[in-house]
Amino acid sequence: MTPDQIFSIVNLVALAGWVLLAVLPGRQWVTGLITTAAIPATLAVIYVVVLGLHWGDTDGGFGSLSQVATLFTSRWALLAGWTHYLAFDLLVGSWEARDARARGIPHWLVLPCLFLTFVFGPAGWLLYMTLRAARVRTVTVTEG
Repeated sequence: MTPDQIFSIVNLVALAGWVLLAVLPGRQWVTGLITTAAIPATLAVIYVVVLGLHWGDTDGGFGSLSQVATLFTSRWALLAGWTHYLAFDLLVGSWEARDARARGIPHWLVLPCLFLTFVFGPAGWLLYMTLRAARVRTVTVTEG
C-alpha cells in the first residue's frame, strides 16, 4: 500500500469520527467508545506500523525546525505526522463534546468549536475553552 492510499484511508476514518461527533453528540457510545477509543486506536495502530516500518528512512529529527523539515521530506514520515494530528485532534474534539454535555452547553454552540478543532486543532480547542469559560460565568451570574 502506498502512503497516498493510507492517507486516504486515515482521512476517511477520522472524518467518520468527526461526523459522529457532530451528528450524534448525545450518544455516550459515540464519545465514550467510538471517538475516544476505537477510531483513535485505529489511527494509533496505523501510526505505529508506519513508524515501525519506515523509521530511519529519512534524515532529520526534532532538534530544530530545519531537522523537522528534513524529516518530513519522507512521505512515510509525513503520513505518520498527519495520522498523529488526526488522532489527537479527534481526541480533543471528543473531549469537547463530552465536556460540553456534562456542563449542559448546547451542542449547537459546540459545533463551531468541533469544526475548528477538526481543521485547525488548537484554534478549535481555544474557542471551546473560551465558550466554556463564558458559559460558566453566565451560569454563575444568573444563579447568584
